[in-house]
Amino acid sequence: MSAPLSVPIQQLPGNEDLPLPVYGTEQAAAMDLHAAVAEPVAIAPGRVLVVPCGFALAVPEGFEAQVRPRSGLAARHGVTVLNTPGTIDADYRGEVKVILINHGAEPFLVTRGARVAQMLLVPVPRVAWAPAATLPPTRRGDGGFGHTG
Repeated sequence: MSAPLSVPIQQLPGNEDLPLPVYGTEQAAAMDLHAAVAEPVAIAPGRVLVVPCGFALAVPEGFEAQVRPRSGLAARHGVTVLNTPGTIDADYRGEVKVILINHGAEPFLVTRGARVAQMLLVPVPRVAWAPAATLPPTRRGDGGFGHTG
């Protein structure tokens, strides 16, 4: 296993009571993000809420932080991250926030410190386009949108 990636993180004022992103288990791929709401906030069915997480970070150049749903919230309550995965770019320095949507039938209450999403840092290659008159053939070709059944 390689050494952990060192990432500068800043807990924003007034959020010292909240944990920084943390792995839920020893081999978890992503870290839990906690809600930094001042008071409990209900998300009505079909509605969206932008949830602050109380910290900012400096994602290293060549990486992105992806914000993803928590499977338990989705399975039990129908609550998920709307722009999945959300991308935090290496040059963003603002507060990390999560866009939640309630696809469930009941209002969902977001409380301070609740685990609302997860975050994973991943490498991002830079692309240099190579214009071509034709593309190398594949067995699939241009089949898409359910072409395999």
